[in-house]
Amino acid sequence: MPNFRCFSQLPGFFPNTGQQHRRKSAFLPQPAAPRKMLRTVGLIGICATLGACASYRDVPPNSPKSVVLETMGSPNFTCPTADGGTRAIWTRQPSGQYAYGTRFNSAGIADRVESILTDENFRKLDKGVWTPQDVTCEFGPPARVTRVGLGEKNEVVWEYRYKQANAWNSLMYVYLGRDGQQVTHHHPGPDPAYDYEFEIMGF
Repeated sequence: MPNFRCFSQLPGFFPNTGQQHRRKSAFLPQPAAPRKMLRTVGLIGICATLGACASYRDVPPNSPKSVVLETMGSPNFTCPTADGGTRAIWTRQPSGQYAYGTRFNSAGIADRVESILTDENFRKLDKGVWTPQDVTCEFGPPARVTRVGLGEKNEVVWEYRYKQANAWNSLMYVYLGRDGQQVTHHHPGPDPAYDYEFEIMGF
């Protein structure tokens, strides 16, 4: 599980939702080069050996904002909540597979920090009406925004790169209708950026 003391944050695609971050990028990241992968593995090994890397699991529930930021660093996406608080997200999209989130109340107290790119969390999309702003505030910006389908079946699709069941390199496809204004359905699928792994293995 990556953490934010070990690696620098990777800024992602921030759709034009009126939030404070609006950086745009619609590319599909390619797999990391072997040298970069080895360097990342080496950093993970160092952190594991020294035990010096803080994790989101180290943040107790109901922690003040100062404690959360001391462990997690500054979030790379925030949005206001209806109760006057702030939703904060630390995302590794578009290239990474993890994102973490919490909600600060108006007094600056976090409920809890949790991993948010999971099947369980994506099932929230099955209930109620979800606008693009709602989706971004819950899951952070997507890795990529595309359109699929022909004619009346044409829809805007947001892709979230994640580790399904902590095992499978996957994308969660979130469909937002022809006008891109409301979630219609969602489903997971294999992440084509990792097809090279099967080629190397001879499949």
